[in-house]
This record gives sequence, C-alpha cells and structure tokens, in this order.
Amino acid sequence: MTETTEKKTFRPLQKIFTAVPHRYDLLNRLLTLRFDERWRKIAVEKILDKKPGRILDLCTGTGDLAFRLAKNTHHSVEIHGLDFSKPMLQLANEKAERLKISRVQFQFGDAAEMPYENGFFDAVGTAFAFRNLTYRNPDTKKFFKEILRVLRPGGRFVAVETSQPDNSLWKKLFHLQMRYITQPIGGWLSGEKEAYKYLADSAINFYKPKEMKQILLDAGFSKVKYTQLTGGVAAVWVCKK
Repeated sequence: MTETTEKKTFRPLQKIFTAVPHRYDLLNRLLTLRFDERWRKIAVEKILDKKPGRILDLCTGTGDLAFRLAKNTHHSVEIHGLDFSKPMLQLANEKAERLKISRVQFQFGDAAEMPYENGFFDAVGTAFAFRNLTYRNPDTKKFFKEILRVLRPGGRFVAVETSQPDNSLWKKLFHLQMRYITQPIGGWLSGEKEAYKYLADSAINFYKPKEMKQILLDAGFSKVKYTQLTGGVAAVWVCKK
C-alpha cells in the first residue's frame, strides 16, 4: 500500500483503532463479561442462514467474526476480512497462525472504497464496528452504498452491535456501566483514554433499534429485521439487498 493511498484512506477513527490493538481482545471479553462472544455467535448463525458461498467480514479487526465463520463453514466457502487498521490486521494474521486457520483472506482497505467487484459477496457481516460506521460519521452513506455495491442481488448484510434497551431502568444501568465501568477501566488498561471515552459516548448516544432499521431501509436495503439481545444492550440487524 503506497503512502498516497494510505493518506487517501485515513479516517478520523483510524488513529483510535491503530493505537488500541495490543489489549483489544482481552478488554472486549472483560468489559462485556464475554457476552460479545455470544452475540457474535448469533450474528454468525444469521450470516450462514442462507448458506453463502463468499462472505466478507467488514471492519474485521482482529478477525473474531471471520474465524468463527471459518469454523462453521465448509472449506469451499470463501471468507474475506477487510480493515483499515494495520495493527489489527497483524493481530488477526497472528491469531490465524495460532488457530491454524488459513482460509481467511485478510486485506487492508477502506469501507467506503472496497477493493472488490460489484456483487462479489453473498453476505457481508460486521461485529461491533457498525456503530463506528454510523455514529455521527459523515461517510455513513458512502459505507452503505459500498456494502450494497459488493453484495449480490438477494445478498444479506448482518450487523451486530450495542443498542438501546427499551426498558428505561435497564437502559439507565447500561449507560452507567458504559460511563463508569467500561470507560475508566478500558482507558486505564489500554492506556488509550480517548478510545474508551469514544466507546462510551457512542454507545450511550447510539440509535434505538427501530431508528437504525429505518436508516438501513432509507439506505436502500429492501428488507430489514432486527433482534434485541440481552435485554436490548445489543442487537443484530439482518438486511437484504
């Protein structure tokens, strides 16, 4: 990747996700009490429901969704992972070696300018990066346009992300947990206070599941269904092109 291209693909959150990786997986497990693994498992089930032959893990990070997809599919299924953080991708490749999974094709790239042909994928999934693509992000429309472009007609986009509980008390407790547990502990253990302040702020102010459903429909998906998880602190959206 040339210097010119790297400058072109740099985005505001890129600094955060370049700095955090060394304890990223550990903090995810610790701060969600491993619920992130359960939520990711549900997303994989949704992604594989229609037996796709070629899948993209968008904003793959350290590859957790891609590896789970690989473990639950036949070797003939193609699995790709795309991310704009080279340190994240380095960790993903190291994990692939450790797990002895060679099927996932990881690539550095921009979600608004993906290096794939039109209709290349049967399914696109993203786990806990959806908020970063949509929360006060000026390029959200570009991201959705690209996701639709690389999906074949009838293909599915599946996103699992933190959400807003319907129950007011549960919602308040969730917000308190993000502000007074996740933010300080994550910032302290990672050494990246800015990253975990952003995480707490974006989770607290993120869309309600119904609001996100409408945003996805307005973006051009023909059908959108969502399922709330763990009382609504997370949700999975299944969208059809």
